Amino acid sequence: MDLLAERTAAWRTRLADETPNGALLRENAMFDALRGGRLHLLHVTTALKEISRQGVLYPSGGCLVGSVYCTPLTPVGDAFRIHNLASCIVAQRASGPPAVNGGPDSAPGLLIVEIAMPPRAYRGLAGVDYLRLGSIHLETYRQLEYLLSGDDRRRLRETVVGRVRSSADFLALATAIAHQGVRGAGDEFLRLLDATIPRLPIVGYLFFEALSEYLMLHSRSRRTRELAEIGEFNNRLCAEVLSVAFPGMTSWFDLTRFRAGLRRLGELLSQVDRTIDADHAGAYLSERVSYLVAARLFAPGQASADWRGTRWEFDSSTVQLGPLFGHLLRLELRALHRHREVFALFDQQKALQAWRYWNHMGIAAPFNGTMPKGEVGINPAYPALNCRIWRGELDGGGRLHRAEELPLRIGPRLVDTRRG
Repeated sequence: MDLLAERTAAWRTRLADETPNGALLRENAMFDALRGGRLHLLHVTTALKEISRQGVLYPSGGCLVGSVYCTPLTPVGDAFRIHNLASCIVAQRASGPPAVNGGPDSAPGLLIVEIAMPPRAYRGLAGVDYLRLGSIHLETYRQLEYLLSGDDRRRLRETVVGRVRSSADFLALATAIAHQGVRGAGDEFLRLLDATIPRLPIVGYLFFEALSEYLMLHSRSRRTRELAEIGEFNNRLCAEVLSVAFPGMTSWFDLTRFRAGLRRLGELLSQVDRTIDADHAGAYLSERVSYLVAARLFAPGQASADWRGTRWEFDSSTVQLGPLFGHLLRLELRALHRHREVFALFDQQKALQAWRYWNHMGIAAPFNGTMPKGEVGINPAYPALNCRIWRGELDGGGRLHRAEELPLRIGPRLVDTRRG
């Protein structure tokens, strides 16, 4: 039984029909590109020399699970117009530290990928929402925990149980707002949210996605309106949120540390977009994050209960909060350097499941379904994928042109996201 079915339908209507830019959730430039027979994508990399040496372009993990992260290109004569998300990525990669970008020659490499969609390929829209993967993370951990020592397994379980137990007040308030429509708790919720993120780092991701969604849907700035006319959400808003929230950082923002208390939220929004009403945003975020907590971190059909006197134990707690435990276990493994190899296997196992599903459905190009802001992936395991790859060059007007064609293929093996 879906306890949130009515709330989910109400949110779908509210986002698409009751916001200034909601029409873009149904029709946008990215969807137009994905529906075509020939797809042109841009992949930005700081490891072009290594990719050229190996002759293979590998996918990474992250929000697109196990696909090659790209943005759509719009043909304009013999050139291409790049998506505004790509402009943000190019600027971010260009300003990254040399240690990440591969030494003095740190200019980001631009790869134009042309895919001839196979006749039997799925021509609909196939989104993947990484926030929904908590249950898969938990199952993957259970499949691979034999690789850890008994002491490490015990420590991991005790750590995540302790994190959840100490966050019970937040989880209870979030589900009360989501299921029962409790009102007037916005300020208290944002205070608890800010205090909870260090204990439940996945909530930092929820908060960032909700805030980005709000800004892109509600902004009335001139630039936002101009981009909407060509079918694009304004991704610069998200980039500026990160820049303000993480001053001094230029890339690889850690969303597990993304926080903004009630006072800080107003300051952040005023710096990013002056057309945004901070009070309206605060009330919206209290409702939206609460809904995401209930919908993404609780097992289907589960809601918070009276946890007073509960004997918190890993196996019994995962019945109700399996997705939350799955997300936390993955983030714990990622943070432990001594388990780097186990974490790599963890994400590879998850990617294998995604590739199996995508191939079964005939999906060659999934997109980030959390928000259709322009993130498109290439399924590296798609049988006989018909693609060509060129090095791209930008002209003075911002148009992208094909330079030389490169003898590259796309291979189904994950690489560290900080290298590609």
